[in-house]
Amino acid sequence: MSLHPVVTAVTARIVERSRPYRAAYLQRLENTRQKGVQRSTLSCTNLAHGFAASPANDKLILKQQVAPSIAIVSAYNDMLSAHQPFERFPHIIKDAVRKAGGVAQFAGGVPAMCDGITQGQPGMELSLFSRDTIAMSTAIALSHNMFDAAVYLGVCDKIVPGLVIGALHFGHLPAVFVPAGPMTSGMSNPEKAKIRQLYAQGKIGRDELLEAEGKSYHDAGTCTFYGTANSNQMLMEVMGLHLPGAAFITPNTPLRDALTAHAAQRAVEISAQGQTYTPIGRLVDEKTIVNAVMALLATGGSTNHTLHLVAMAKAAGIVIDWDDFDALSAVAPLVARIYPNGDADVNHFHAAGGTGFVIRELLDAGLLHDDVMTILGRGLRAHATEPFLQGEQVVWKPAAAVSGNTDVLRTAAEPFSGDGGMKLMSGNLGRAVIKVSAVKVQHRIVTAPAIVFESQEAFMHAYQAGELNRDFIAVLRHQGPRANGMPELHALTPALGSLQDAGRHVALVTDGRMSGASGKVPAAIHVSPEVLAGGPLGRVRTGDMIELNAETGVLQALVPEAEWAVRGIEPADLSQNEIGMGRELFAMFRHSVSAAEEGATTFGLPPPLLEADEDKTTNTLAVPDDEPFVDEDNLIERPIGN
Repeated sequence: MSLHPVVTAVTARIVERSRPYRAAYLQRLENTRQKGVQRSTLSCTNLAHGFAASPANDKLILKQQVAPSIAIVSAYNDMLSAHQPFERFPHIIKDAVRKAGGVAQFAGGVPAMCDGITQGQPGMELSLFSRDTIAMSTAIALSHNMFDAAVYLGVCDKIVPGLVIGALHFGHLPAVFVPAGPMTSGMSNPEKAKIRQLYAQGKIGRDELLEAEGKSYHDAGTCTFYGTANSNQMLMEVMGLHLPGAAFITPNTPLRDALTAHAAQRAVEISAQGQTYTPIGRLVDEKTIVNAVMALLATGGSTNHTLHLVAMAKAAGIVIDWDDFDALSAVAPLVARIYPNGDADVNHFHAAGGTGFVIRELLDAGLLHDDVMTILGRGLRAHATEPFLQGEQVVWKPAAAVSGNTDVLRTAAEPFSGDGGMKLMSGNLGRAVIKVSAVKVQHRIVTAPAIVFESQEAFMHAYQAGELNRDFIAVLRHQGPRANGMPELHALTPALGSLQDAGRHVALVTDGRMSGASGKVPAAIHVSPEVLAGGPLGRVRTGDMIELNAETGVLQALVPEAEWAVRGIEPADLSQNEIGMGRELFAMFRHSVSAAEEGATTFGLPPPLLEADEDKTTNTLAVPDDEPFVDEDNLIERPIGN
């Protein structure tokens, strides 16, 4: 199947837009890579510090400076269900690496906070910036220059994007990402949503709500809805940074442990001392990023990745924007229905065919680039598979030929929708994104008077006082990264959903963000520029008519142009968002963060190469003459010259 012309065109413009930055990034990789093991550059004193506490056999290998040393960078903590399983992983990884002839050391931990716990709380204002903190923590873990490859243990929200950004800043090192897997299914998603709405309406109490939530989030593993955490896992698969089919194998099972061991061994194999040197900075290229965007859209993934993927790409010298998302969404078939875009959870999705099915369908439809590098070698087709245990060994079989449940997973030829359900919104209120894959057609166009709120607490007070029983568009502003760290506003979803169910025409417009679990209520989010950066959302007054048209992509204040032009931006008192719950420690992030469309990150692009220097680097995987290469047709490794 030939590549879809829109995919070809979007990829070409990303390549051209990124050229000087990508060239500078690749040149930096070549300058950083050492001949031989990385630790060979260390002095004897440095190296002795690095292996002082190692077991005798590991110490001997590290002294010899021949075999690879693998870093373990982990987001383990035992409060968060998704990350608790990682407690056992370092032991499995170390044993597997020893069997492969190398040494693995726990290089460092990174923070892992949960938006599910901090939603609606002051701590949520640290959440987005935790991504950049994780990237910096990853850099600290790798800064000792002891390592030849790394395995990264992370699952949720900002954690995987932060690990990817950190890994790409050490792009000369190969990287394998290792998931923990989802918890087993608990209370059904429709029942859970119903109970939340009943609580928001005051019809049940906190005890009943907590009992229901405890049945939903009940065990070790990732939450089972298709929010940011599980979108992360889909992206790691289609970007070729996971072993195929690894994302949605539940924790503490024989297959999960076997995949973890196999991932560790693969890190040895793709190190510079292994069979197929595959640095992550070469693996993640423009085609890989386009594949990630397409898979996100085709599965109805989290809108948070309109921030995170931009930031991740930037770390590799690649520049993408919301126009790219919008163009790809128009041709992306929606092949999955996972809550909040349907009733099923990720366990149902995996049972129906899972990631391997999606990758094969999109490849066959010409919607993904096959000619990319992955941790398995050249070609994404090898990831259109599913893992099984054969004795104690992992084997991969072709993905299911047909969906096991067409209410959950469909072919690209017969999708749930002909587009990816994510659109770029624009007009005199700025640029925004909206996810409509879970929004019914009759709710996608709302024209109603604005009610302006400066905080989500003010919205909830108005709702609880019965002041919102009418048609309106909530304009919630001063929620951007500069203002208060861009907290998720998912706590508003039950109230808005209840109003919509009661027949009211409602929507949300905000320079903040909604959770990856946001669903049936239309929400134009990430409005850029944010109000604190002079964004026109600050000109809106309560009573202004607002047009939100998710079909045409129009986001407009229906105010006479002359009046609109002279309106000032209303100030807001943000002093309550600056102190307490650690927020004062993150002031430097708020002061230096980029716009949402630029990734809402504090990290910039590498300085571009001058045109005269661009021919000194290449965008292909560089393999020295004395190392093997990958047969692109058969995906088998063989020595050069055979």
